[in-house]
Amino acid sequence: MKKTLKTAAFIVATAFATNAIAADITLKLAHSWPKGFPLFATSVDDYAALVNEMSDGKIEIKVDSRNKHKSAFGIFDFVKNGQYDIGQSASYYYGGKDPDTLFFTTMPFGMTAAEQTAWFYEGGGIELANEVYAKHGMEVLPALNTGQQMGGWFRKEIKSVEDLKGLKMRIPGFGGKVMAGVGAIPTNIPPGELYQALERGTIDSLEWVGPSLDLRMGFHKVAPFYYTGWHEPATELMYFFNKEKMDSLPTWAQSILRNAAKLAAYNGTTKTFHDSAKNWASMKAEYPNIQVKDFPADVIAALKKSNDDLIAKEAARSPIAKKIIDSQAAYLEKARSWTSIGDQAYLN
Repeated sequence: MKKTLKTAAFIVATAFATNAIAADITLKLAHSWPKGFPLFATSVDDYAALVNEMSDGKIEIKVDSRNKHKSAFGIFDFVKNGQYDIGQSASYYYGGKDPDTLFFTTMPFGMTAAEQTAWFYEGGGIELANEVYAKHGMEVLPALNTGQQMGGWFRKEIKSVEDLKGLKMRIPGFGGKVMAGVGAIPTNIPPGELYQALERGTIDSLEWVGPSLDLRMGFHKVAPFYYTGWHEPATELMYFFNKEKMDSLPTWAQSILRNAAKLAAYNGTTKTFHDSAKNWASMKAEYPNIQVKDFPADVIAALKKSNDDLIAKEAARSPIAKKIIDSQAAYLEKARSWTSIGDQAYLN
């Protein structure tokens, strides 16, 4: 009897040990930002830590920053080709790879962060994003929302639409396309090169994020006009998962990766709002030279027309583009009706 019990105990112990070894999973993740970059990069480190904690140490994510892989805008290809298992970046950086990826970061004059988050999780947004990314062997999930972004830093005041013509501006995504429609010259530059480009006059203006990240960048030193936003009301970063790798993982591991992403996105969004409030208080007190401006009414009208023209062209470009645009428009109409008698009425 004792021998039988010892044998059974040995078998059970061996099984647990074997399962523990088999369950150990190491994944590689690349993101677009410099190592330790506030919010964007640190939220990825937090995600890796959450995954490790939630898996009781069975999943380890090794994070590589731009410092390691040297390609801020290479995340899409890294994950698609299997060089990395997971990526984190902004979807709209990859419009050159697939124009339908542009819709999943934010849209000019579109949904607020609360509205867009609800669209993603309850209105079919994630399903539409994964329909687009499935063509590239990827699955995606929201990673962090910056909320309303500022309209940008300008070396000179914008008094009319004429002031935008020929203006060289760092502005990606649909916002850049809209600016091009009124005569500006949009470009995209990695974060680490932005201040130098603005200081040297390579660009005349730029939009980055908002006080949460703009203060440390020092843009106010060379471009004192700080305009309120219109182009990115709910900028969402994304986690990109190599679909083949994800599907090869045990169900419990897939669940942890997805649920940790949702929690990390919530934490990162909350921290971004907090940092914007804190940093704006510092900016007002310490840098009185900053002039906060609204774009003139005729400029906003021109930008809205450019945006409407662009959306009409996009809807005609492909069935999936129309499907996404229609979904966003329908959800915005429903959500904004509530926002108007809720948050907006309260703020008014």
